[in-house]
Amino acid sequence: MAKRRKGQIDLRVDDPQQLLDMLDPFPFRERGLDGEVDEYICEHAGEVPPNTHLAIAVHLPAAQAAGALAQSLPTIVQQHFAHQAERRSGELAKLFSVGRKALFVGLVVLALCLVAGQSLVNLFPNSRLAEVVMEGLVILGWVANWRPMEIFLFDWWPLVQERRLYRRLARAGVTVVPYEAT
Repeated sequence: MAKRRKGQIDLRVDDPQQLLDMLDPFPFRERGLDGEVDEYICEHAGEVPPNTHLAIAVHLPAAQAAGALAQSLPTIVQQHFAHQAERRSGELAKLFSVGRKALFVGLVVLALCLVAGQSLVNLFPNSRLAEVVMEGLVILGWVANWRPMEIFLFDWWPLVQERRLYRRLARAGVTVVPYEAT
């Protein structure tokens, strides 16, 4: 067997069909990778430094390696990861859309709470209860902004990291390496 290169992910299977999602109704050229194969590749690729080029070597018996499906594996793998990267971009766009709507609602609630609290204090200037209610409304207004802050400060990072990894994998060189079955 060839020496393993830095950044290379090796897959050894007896049949190239084992790499594909069998529940996918499309012909094999359009089919994606099996979920466990995707997870295995991503797990190992995540351990490779970002500046290192990724390579995927699919080791197959010589008879299988010469088949049409095996020869189309580089395209299948690259298209699969390109599609996954596109999906993450779509999820990111949806997340930011939800964030913008939540921010709008949160700011409206905050403004209403501030106006209501200040109006209450102005109506009852010497009332300790009015001040407590005003503070409660201010807290409610800021709590209404919790979700948009969470989205814009934290939730988007994992999607960007996944998309970055999938884009790296879509650019990875994929080779089919025949071996002699014993």
